[in-house]
Amino acid sequence: MHTLTTAYQQGVDIQDYEVIAIDSGSSEPLDPSWVEGLQANFHHYRIRTRWPTPCEAMNHGIEMAKADRVVCMIDGARMLSPSVLERMMLVYKVYPNAYVYTLAFHLGHKLQNIAMSEDGYCQTVEDRLLGSVDWRQDGYSLFDISCAAGSSRDGYLWSIGESNCFSVSKHLLKKLGGFDERFRSRGGGFVNLDIHRQLMEHPELQPVLLLGEGSFHQFHGGVATNTIDKKDLIEEFNQEYFSIRGVKYAHPSRQPCYFGEIHPKSRRFLDLYDPNEGYR
Repeated sequence: MHTLTTAYQQGVDIQDYEVIAIDSGSSEPLDPSWVEGLQANFHHYRIRTRWPTPCEAMNHGIEMAKADRVVCMIDGARMLSPSVLERMMLVYKVYPNAYVYTLAFHLGHKLQNIAMSEDGYCQTVEDRLLGSVDWRQDGYSLFDISCAAGSSRDGYLWSIGESNCFSVSKHLLKKLGGFDERFRSRGGGFVNLDIHRQLMEHPELQPVLLLGEGSFHQFHGGVATNTIDKKDLIEEFNQEYFSIRGVKYAHPSRQPCYFGEIHPKSRRFLDLYDPNEGYR
């Protein structure tokens, strides 16, 4: 939550945006007074949902948003780099019809589901890791203690399967139906991949990837990111996707425009794939 405040985000003022935190059944819910005490533009709501997915909660938040453009973070256990909001606002001055998205990273030097089994990675380890850098003063230091998420494994210059922090027109998102509530698997299954694919390929939108920025996944016992053996889970998600869309899931093929700059600390994630050598 701190990484969404004006004390952390660069180039934005409190009147530029609002933060809507939707709790849809957390086992350890956030304290509403703490959330709303962070800044005057922070709001907290707790809702009941019919299924163990965030789809209803996301759609509820989108409906409540006052702005004509929304930023969606389907997983609340995320930290942002310091210029995400400013760069998204700047993109809209160049491309009013933009779909702006970021790359995803895992805190830790290995994917968290792998680090759990190989190194005993857990929240305590992650807390020590966060304590090793001064991320509150220099948010780009999060790149020093992170690795690219599976969906972003090739780096900034290659196609990704989903974004965990993206912005788009509220009107268009609602026109598409928002986050499809037919995705009822734990954690929403492939719903975030589904919405990314739809927005990437929408003819009215210009996809724009923010260079040098990203969202960083925190350990929290997530359905997919913090499960050691995901084979059966992914098969479940694939089957649900096929039952809804009638086709197998595939990454979007459309390429984005790039906006921003590569910060020195994010430079190593510029291109992680070599056609001859494979992943680096």
